[in-house]
Amino acid sequence: MNTLLRSARLGRNAAPYDVLVSAGRVARVRESITAEPGWEVVDLDGRFVLPGLWDHHVHFDQWTLARERVDLSGAESAAATARLVAERLRTRPPEGELPLVGYGFRDAMWADRPHRDLLDAAAPDVAHIPVVLISGDLHSCWLNSAAARRYGWAEHASGVLRESEWQPILADVNRLPPEVLDAWAAKSAAAAAARGVVGVVELEAPWQLDAWIRRVRGGNRALRVACGVWPSHLEEAIERGLRSGEVIHGTDGLVEMGPFKVITDGSLNTRTAYCHDPYPGLEGDAHPHGMLLVPPEELVPLMERAWRAGLRPAVHAIGDRANSLALDAFERVGARGTIEHAQLLDEADLGRFAALGVVASVQPEHAMDDRDVADHHWAGRTGRAFAFGALLTAGARLVLGSDAPVAPLDPWVTIAAAVDRSRDGREPWHPEHTIPVAEAIAASTRNGRANLAEGDEADLVVTDDNPYEGRALRSMPVSATMLAGRWTWRED
Repeated sequence: MNTLLRSARLGRNAAPYDVLVSAGRVARVRESITAEPGWEVVDLDGRFVLPGLWDHHVHFDQWTLARERVDLSGAESAAATARLVAERLRTRPPEGELPLVGYGFRDAMWADRPHRDLLDAAAPDVAHIPVVLISGDLHSCWLNSAAARRYGWAEHASGVLRESEWQPILADVNRLPPEVLDAWAAKSAAAAAARGVVGVVELEAPWQLDAWIRRVRGGNRALRVACGVWPSHLEEAIERGLRSGEVIHGTDGLVEMGPFKVITDGSLNTRTAYCHDPYPGLEGDAHPHGMLLVPPEELVPLMERAWRAGLRPAVHAIGDRANSLALDAFERVGARGTIEHAQLLDEADLGRFAALGVVASVQPEHAMDDRDVADHHWAGRTGRAFAFGALLTAGARLVLGSDAPVAPLDPWVTIAAAVDRSRDGREPWHPEHTIPVAEAIAASTRNGRANLAEGDEADLVVTDDNPYEGRALRSMPVSATMLAGRWTWRED
C-alpha cells in the first residue's frame, strides 16, 4: 500500500513537502506529489515528520512489570515506603501465595534506612505475606521477614540485598505465565508507539530473543526489537550462529540479534558504581569504592569470545574507574561496541570513546533523577558526571535511551533531559553538558540522523509541535507513528 503524506515539515525551518511511502520506505520527497487511485492520503497540515525514535537501552519486561506493580517512586523515606506497602497489603493483597512486589524506591538520600523490621511493623496483621521491593535502579531489593525466609535470607542483617545477591529473587518474582506477560508487553509496546518509538534495544536478562520472536508471531508488531544476550547465554547465541544486527527469520524484519551485555560495576544509588574515590560514609565497608563485578581478567576474554563470534559488546560501566577499565578492555580486544551509562568519566577518557570507536550509550533522565545523589556521593566530581556535552565535543557518538523502568520509556523525556539538564522548574544542572536538540534527536534514531531522506525505512513519527524549537519537549504531542510503512499509532 502507498501512503502519501501531504504538507509535512521535515526540518527545523522547512517548508511543507509531500512524502510518498511505498513498500515500507520513503520513496519520494517533493514539493508536490499527485496522488494515484488506491493510495492512502493523509494531510498533515504542516506537522513535523522525523525519523522514528529508538530507545537504545531498555529492560522491556521489567518496564512492563513495573507498570503493574506498587509504585514507590514518590516515597521520600523508608517509613513512607513502608506505609505505602502496608496500605496496599490491606487493600489489594496479592493472590494466593504470591509476594507483593513494589518498584522504584531510591534510598541513597533518605534520612532513615530500609530494614525488614520496618516493613514488618508497618502492617503486622499481614506480615505473613512476603514483600519484595525493587530499587529504582534495579541493583538492590528490600525484603520483609516473610520474604527473607522464603528466599533463604532469614539471617540477613537488614533484608536489603544488593547486586548479585538478589538476582534469583528478581527471576522468581518475574516468573509469570508467558501468555500473561506477553499480553502486558503488548500494552507496553502500544504505549511506546504512542510516544513515537519504533524500536528498542532490549537488554533484559538473560536473553529475550525467543520471547520476542513468539510475541511478534503472535501479533505484537508495534516495535522493532534488538535483543541483547548476557554472559549466561553467550555460548548458546554463538552455537546458534547469531551475529549482532542479524534479522531473525519469520519476524518480518522486526526482531534482530542485539549486543553482548556484560555488567562490570553497580550503580550510584546503591553506592556500588566502581570509582577511584571512596563513597562518603562507607569507610570501613567491604566495598568503599563500589563493586567491580567483572574484573579485567574476566572481561577481556568474554569480550574477545563475543567479538570474534560477531557479537558487539555492550559494557555496563557507571563509576569512573569502571569506565576506564571498560575502555582498556575495548582497546585490548580491538572491538567496537558501546559503554552503557558512562555516568562518571575521567577527563583523560573522554577522547578515548571516539579514538576507539566506542559509542556512549547514555540515559539523560538519570542525570535528573540522580543530581542530588551525585552532588553528595560524587562531591567535587560532578563536572565530569553525565558529561554528554563534553563527550560530543571530544568527538564521541552518543545514543540515548531510558534504561526503562529506571526512567520512563519515553524518548521525549530522554531528549528533554539531554537538551535542558533540568526538571520540575529547577536550575539546569551542569548546563555545560547540555546538547543541541538536533543532536539529541539524532542520537534517538537508528541511523544517527535527525531528518528523513529518500530511501529511508518508513519508520517515522509525526509531531504537532516543532521539536527543534526545544520547547515543552517532555510533553511533545505525537499525532502518529509509522513502522515500515504501516501506522502503529494514530491520534483519534
